[in-house]
Amino acid sequence: MSKKEKTEFNKLQKRLRRHVGKAIEDYNMIEAGDRVMVCLSGGKDSYAMLDILMNLQQSAPVDFELVAVNLDQKQPGFPEEVLPAYLEKLGIEYHILEKDTYSIVKSVVPEGKTTCGLCSRLRRGSLYGFAEQIGATKIALGHHRDDIIETLFLNMFFAGKLKAMPPKLLSDDKQNIVIRPMAYCKESDLVRYANYKAFPIIPCNLCGSQDNLQRQAIKKMLQDWDKQWPGRLDSIFTAIGNVSPSQLADGELFDFKTLKLQRPSLDKIRAVNLA
Repeated sequence: MSKKEKTEFNKLQKRLRRHVGKAIEDYNMIEAGDRVMVCLSGGKDSYAMLDILMNLQQSAPVDFELVAVNLDQKQPGFPEEVLPAYLEKLGIEYHILEKDTYSIVKSVVPEGKTTCGLCSRLRRGSLYGFAEQIGATKIALGHHRDDIIETLFLNMFFAGKLKAMPPKLLSDDKQNIVIRPMAYCKESDLVRYANYKAFPIIPCNLCGSQDNLQRQAIKKMLQDWDKQWPGRLDSIFTAIGNVSPSQLADGELFDFKTLKLQRPSLDKIRAVNLA
């Protein structure tokens, strides 16, 4: 890299580490003695997450372990040698979990329909179970700020729900805690970081190549907004963490039915002489 490129890279790296460190602190994602299972898909986001967590591990005020885990879903043409070779060089503990979820997805989902929903559920179930087997106390996923915002709009537009991806989540069975250390990181920064680091990217040819996905439409809409009104995505993300239940309409979050006037009764109001 040229001197200018090195300067830009250093700024980018510091910014990403600062964002990850802030998210970990804000949500108490990693505690002393934690064994964090870092889920690697072979994409830019999970590579960046592992890289940044390994760096932060060296200077963190608490001791914690990292173990990298990849779920080999038996997709045709998946380069099985790439991740083991990369992780061997890093010298980190790692596991390759083999589950043929690809065949299940293809047998259940009709041709031409999106496979992401079922694929995600199968992948999540496999990873949850494996985390318990290896004694992992936290499961780290590589979702970033833009993923969270996109999920918010997907749920609003197509599911009629006001929800996104929380930075920290307790699984329904209360057996696993999922963390998203890159919740504050912008995707554009992660793209640049991956290019600088030259991660051995493995494309997903099961779901990532489906151009008709609703998420792709949402992503384009948000990108257009960000170009037309810079800073809009920052405002949207801030709003996710700045909720006023009394200004929405969910009776489970706020008790609208029992709202009562709280002003003094008329017989207690005294006349005021304005002369």
